[in-house]
Amino acid sequence: MASQFFIPSANVTSGGGDAVYVATVPLRATGGPPQLIMSMAYSLNIWNLQHFMVLIKPSSSIPQEVIVFDFQPVNPESAEAAVSIISGKSVPGVVMQRKLKNIPKQRCWMVGSSKGENAMEMAIEFNSSWETDLRVGFHDCRQYTNELVQHLTGEIQIVERLARSYSI
Repeated sequence: MASQFFIPSANVTSGGGDAVYVATVPLRATGGPPQLIMSMAYSLNIWNLQHFMVLIKPSSSIPQEVIVFDFQPVNPESAEAAVSIISGKSVPGVVMQRKLKNIPKQRCWMVGSSKGENAMEMAIEFNSSWETDLRVGFHDCRQYTNELVQHLTGEIQIVERLARSYSI
């Protein structure tokens, strides 16, 4: 189970849905100085330089892997993408879906239960209409996380609420 828990707002459904989590990892950068800067910023808890993801843990009685959904540039480590992002331009993005064996023990917060019985289907439906042009600060992993969590649980502005709750 995640080491940090978030207290959902009163409007969150509880009970039978799948568990929904938000996790952060350092933004990726090209090797050398850019990667060192990103790593230092992450260790200092600068949330604007962190990548946000939504995790779904099915409520089934059968142990299952955790499904991770996130939105990122098609080629997040490319120098070309970095220049475009820094200059405020859009870059091609992609919604990723992958599996983890367990919920991360750090920088991961449970935010509630899904409103529906199958959060995976709800996430796939949401992703089918997500615009994939990525522009940092306007249409990036933060907005994706906020909107997918809202779609799944009813929680609003989860990234901002987590930042306030943890004084980051």
